Amino acid sequence: MGTIGPVLPTTGALRPLGLDQVRLTGGFWGERQQRNAKATIPHAHHWLEQTGWLGNFHLAATDDLAPHRRRGREFSDSEVYKLAEAMAWEIARGGNAPLDELSTVVAAAQEPGGYLNTMFGRPGQAPRYSDLTWGHELYCYGHLIQAGVARLRGGVRDALTNAAVRAADHVCVEFGPSGRQALCGHPEIEMALVELYRATGTARYLDQARLFVDRRGQATLPDIELGRAYFQDDIPIRERGVFAGHAVRALYLACGAVDVAVETGDDKLLAAVVRQWEATVAARTYLTGGMGSRHEGEAFGDDYELPNDRAYIETCAAVASVMLSWRLLLATGEARFADLAERTLFNVVAASTSLDGRAFFYANPLQQRSAGEALDRSRPWPRASSSERAPWRDVSCCPTNVARTIASLGGYVATADGGGIQLHQYAGGTVTSGDTALTVATAYPWNGTVRIRVDRTADAPWSLSLRVPAWAGEAMLVTPEGAKRVGPGYAVVSRAWCAGDQVRLKLPVAPRWTDADPRIDAVRGCVAVERGPLVYCAESVDHDPAVALDAVNVDRSAPLSERPLPALGRDVVALDLPAPTTSAAGNGWPYGSSSTAEAEPGNLTLVPYHLWANRGPATMRVWLPVAPSTPDRR
Repeated sequence: MGTIGPVLPTTGALRPLGLDQVRLTGGFWGERQQRNAKATIPHAHHWLEQTGWLGNFHLAATDDLAPHRRRGREFSDSEVYKLAEAMAWEIARGGNAPLDELSTVVAAAQEPGGYLNTMFGRPGQAPRYSDLTWGHELYCYGHLIQAGVARLRGGVRDALTNAAVRAADHVCVEFGPSGRQALCGHPEIEMALVELYRATGTARYLDQARLFVDRRGQATLPDIELGRAYFQDDIPIRERGVFAGHAVRALYLACGAVDVAVETGDDKLLAAVVRQWEATVAARTYLTGGMGSRHEGEAFGDDYELPNDRAYIETCAAVASVMLSWRLLLATGEARFADLAERTLFNVVAASTSLDGRAFFYANPLQQRSAGEALDRSRPWPRASSSERAPWRDVSCCPTNVARTIASLGGYVATADGGGIQLHQYAGGTVTSGDTALTVATAYPWNGTVRIRVDRTADAPWSLSLRVPAWAGEAMLVTPEGAKRVGPGYAVVSRAWCAGDQVRLKLPVAPRWTDADPRIDAVRGCVAVERGPLVYCAESVDHDPAVALDAVNVDRSAPLSERPLPALGRDVVALDLPAPTTSAAGNGWPYGSSSTAEAEPGNLTLVPYHLWANRGPATMRVWLPVAPSTPDRR
């Protein structure tokens, strides 16, 4: 058994360390990983049974799946597979989950030849592959294969892995060079096939993934009202300049393209994805790292089209963005990819799940104008229906996606190369690579100090590289040789190490004002507040009911004071600042001279964005208007 992790390229600038080498033992991410195991995974399992989505496999196995008996959307099989993957990673990192039972249920529904889908192909159902545009059959295979890969990397060959391999073999026959010249409306299978190639060494899986990537953008899918850009089928990926269309589809395709490029040595394809990532980060990404600004088509908007209250920022798109950033980091070794992964993890992925691990956001806007009402937790809800997290949704791709991501998070923290070890994300735990073992102690992101102790080391010198985020500007690095200031990128300590040696990285997590590019019209004249990697927001539950968050103004020259907020967590830091409330004269017309506005003194409390909506329905905003009379003292 080799390294256990979700992304294991055979080549690249950096080699990922897996779940067997990185153990998260506490702190921000360690606690969330424990909550994921104890609450989120069992919760998702319960709802898959409650909704009948898991029962579809029981019915399929007994040939009793008439159309009127099947439950869930056409892609509901994928939620079972994502849960299976989450369970596989949880078991691989030393936990427990009822995966054997789930695997048996899934495998029993597979048909001779490897076909496996509960929506198509049985009496009374539409024929196999009769709706590749919307049917999600290949998409579902992708998640099945990724679950199988997780199990294989955990050293287990069972019913789930056998089902995944048989399905992949079926796809290679059905959609190979001599098969259907077609592809799925939802990319996903591309990266799954590459990981199966990496796990098994079977070249036809890589060949099939490359074939799917090359077919995309050839107008293979039908034109629709949203255009072929919705499926990324309008322009070949090598010619695209920026991510467009359905955000999750675009990001999943980019992940698969990077995987294909790395394994085939296609530097031009890799460069194309990097170019698209750069353009998207520069003009189509939110402060939180979220992607996807349009509810229509769950899509990227035009450059600088980044509304706050209508932001979509699907949780699955955040997961996909982290997956892509990690792949690009492994391929290039460049810190900017880890920077975006950190921003997205702390501000969207962490925001998606409630503090009890049993309710979830689908969309993650940066402003909530209406508090809404508390949700009934006994039933599923529409996917973007309220200001509260829902226990389950009619489309529940996000809970299982987050569950598999958090379970495998140890595989997104550290890497190694011929020169040493690199730490890209900071979490309390242990890191091992060969003869070297480290302990990482930190209260990050609440505190900026990260301590690394060498517990075991080889005699030969090696380098420890610590990422200094771009937001930090400058950090203090303390080594056995002394202290020095270091800038963004990687602070590298090269020496002959001894057991007991320690290094400290001190990142400045003091609160700071953040401006937006003036081309983002939605936030022109506004500022945001960040502290370390965390974006902050104002939430109505911290203020008098008479205070309307859409009427506050802030003085950016005013001090930001910190205080603990134990109601949201042991180490949580809230921020307070003076903020007058401005109200215009009510004359039945919402336009006029600003001279009609009157300001009343007040105070504003800011909380980490990822924690909002954990205390009942609330209004919220991230970007705060600057008071017109306040001079800019930057």
